[in-house]
Amino acid sequence: MPTTLIQNGTILDPSQQQEKKADLLIRDGKIAAIGSNLGKPDRTIDATNCYVTPGLIDIHVHLREPGDEEEETIATGAAAAVAGGFTTICCMPNTKPPLDNEGQIEFILREAQRIGLACVLPIGAITKGREGKELAEIGSMLQRGAIALSDDGVGVGDASVMRKALQYIKMFDACIMQHCEEPTLAGGAMHAGIMSTKLGLAGISAEAEQLMIARDLLLNRTINCRYHVQHISTAWSVELIRRAKRDKQSVTAEVSPHHLLLTDESCRDYDTNYKMNPPLRTAADVAACIDGVKDGTIDCLATDHAPHRAEEKELEFPDAPMGIIGLECALPLYIKALVDPGHINWLKLIDLMSTRPAQIIKLDRGTLREGAPADITIIDPNLAWTIDASKFKSKSRNCPFNGWQVKGRAVATIVGGDLKWSTQI
Repeated sequence: MPTTLIQNGTILDPSQQQEKKADLLIRDGKIAAIGSNLGKPDRTIDATNCYVTPGLIDIHVHLREPGDEEEETIATGAAAAVAGGFTTICCMPNTKPPLDNEGQIEFILREAQRIGLACVLPIGAITKGREGKELAEIGSMLQRGAIALSDDGVGVGDASVMRKALQYIKMFDACIMQHCEEPTLAGGAMHAGIMSTKLGLAGISAEAEQLMIARDLLLNRTINCRYHVQHISTAWSVELIRRAKRDKQSVTAEVSPHHLLLTDESCRDYDTNYKMNPPLRTAADVAACIDGVKDGTIDCLATDHAPHRAEEKELEFPDAPMGIIGLECALPLYIKALVDPGHINWLKLIDLMSTRPAQIIKLDRGTLREGAPADITIIDPNLAWTIDASKFKSKSRNCPFNGWQVKGRAVATIVGGDLKWSTQI
């Protein structure tokens, strides 16, 4: 492979608590050196006025393949990922058929390798068919390359099945990712509150999320499996995680950009681009999630990228599917929600978007240490632009942030030493 020198940028590496002006040399797909006077490479990339960071990692995306390729494919999802600065994405198992056996895991890995853009890592289902009744082929999926286990889209409602899952997955030291929603309280279209009452829409209570988190934390208290709460959205959920961490439980959590920037007030006009699960909550919940990021209760940021066809989202609010896309605009949205108001600094942002996600799934990424794989994102923090969903690489357009004026963008994405995307391509 040709050697590449990234010049004149500011290195941001949370894994080494490093923030400095320096050049970075890539050789044989790995990071060879950081410093100055690093020799004559085969090619150079000018990163003047930009941050050079470990490749961004999103541990929660939906790629829809197999089964719903008209919404998204591994190829279009990977293209969207690199366009947003993500070098690694982890895809959820709620496909048709679900990723609940080793053959499905092999398919994802093989197809991602053939496409050769972002690194796509499959997450296997906890239960067969994601039906919550019987454990899936967990051991064989992990051996074939599943990076974690989840039934995302639904939570594991049966406490006895969840207890067995925690015990079994603990044997492999793997991570279980839970969509926390008590099924007997599910089925609404938006957050249960004053706004849902005004709009005449069935609501999803905050307790639906909180009850499942509380139950799982109790089940896992003596098992101590690596337990991850997906797309956290309520104030009391954050507090439950905070208390569990104080008790030294093995628990991590993620939050998505929409739960940091939007509230249930956004549903006022029945725009289905604001319909998602968990639903948009109250301003108090948003403030609590931001506080959770600031104090370390929330460990990482994840998009929950969920593509849907336009004709599906054009249905009436109660009938439209839940979910929005986010890979290509997540970075500036996190800047807007967290960095610009002064809640966190840039080094912390990259920690939340790269280093910590890598640690949660035990991946040898999220660092610029010498010898590490050369997965690198180059970010212009001052680039002003307008989010235009019509220009996304994703197949779908269901984005509530379309038309927003934002600042900050990935201008180059390097995976394994290869330049996979840049604003110049």
